[in-house]
Amino acid sequence: MPALVDTLIDNLINANLVPLKPYESARRLYSGGQDWLNANESPYANEYDIDASNFNRYPSCQPSSVVESYAAYAGIDTSQLIVTRGADEGIELLIRTFCTPGKDNIVICPPTYGMYAISAETCDVGITTVPLKGDFSLDVEGVCAIDNANVIFICAPNNPTGTQVAREDIWAVLNHFSDSALVVVDEAYIEFDAENTWANEIANFPNLVVLRTLSKAFALAGLRCGFTLAQAPVIQALLKVIAPYPIAEPVAQIAAQALSTDSLTLIQLQVDTINREKDLLAAALADIDGFELVGDRKANFVLFRYARASELMPYLVSKGLLIRDQSKQLNLTNCLRVSIGTEEQNQRLLQLINEFIEELAA
Repeated sequence: MPALVDTLIDNLINANLVPLKPYESARRLYSGGQDWLNANESPYANEYDIDASNFNRYPSCQPSSVVESYAAYAGIDTSQLIVTRGADEGIELLIRTFCTPGKDNIVICPPTYGMYAISAETCDVGITTVPLKGDFSLDVEGVCAIDNANVIFICAPNNPTGTQVAREDIWAVLNHFSDSALVVVDEAYIEFDAENTWANEIANFPNLVVLRTLSKAFALAGLRCGFTLAQAPVIQALLKVIAPYPIAEPVAQIAAQALSTDSLTLIQLQVDTINREKDLLAAALADIDGFELVGDRKANFVLFRYARASELMPYLVSKGLLIRDQSKQLNLTNCLRVSIGTEEQNQRLLQLINEFIEELAA
């Protein structure tokens, strides 16, 4: 029977999916562990109330309580956003809506977030790669030299380098592709570098799209709630493709509460604490012999290079502390990325690193 199923799948599967491997998310790579510092999640878990009285009804496709609250938070009109199942669905919707399979292309700038490429590959859309420069700045000339792109993805702050993208660079790309391509600025980590947002430029650029999420600063990774911000015609096009009921009723209730005035005040305090802990952890790592900080720290993680990263990583896993190996990414050989946890978790990481180094020297 298994052989028959395998034959059936081989005969039916979409041909462009055959060579693909599933995205290696943090949860797929490692389960268990005592301290999870590998997925750029918040160390906080905030309390919310749930009303189950409408669970027998289908939810709204675009719950007004969430749309109105997030539009106010982002400083845009309600016609300029769509709520999605995490920013990942926003990425897929943009590719499905604005790229024809087997014909069109997206542009990505590695090292960067892996789901841009994965979503394009599953949709049989081509990928043009324009690597970041040696200092992880955007290669504007390289991007603007592309003449067959429909969607350009720019992660800012960038994951996994923690670097921001110069405003003049994004401005140049937006203007160059003003009549030919969408420029998507992925702001999943923008709360940690709020003054650099592009949400306030939506009205000025018809081809600007901004991705947002509640997964990082809002401490709601388990909720899967994201937002795509753009001018109304772009949003209307995305609404043609999105599923009929993308936002579950409990998700809508929690998201609306997270965007309340009191919750926003709490989240800002938590962001400030994470930023302070990030600076302390980065300074401590930089003081360890053989450790080199890489990129910048505009998000909620620290990226560092260590010659024995391939040995340190399994050692930490064996002790129940999970971080993320980024060594397979372009120009990130021997680089590890650590999400900012609680003060106790950050100190435990430093302690385990020192114990590892001591064992090497013994």
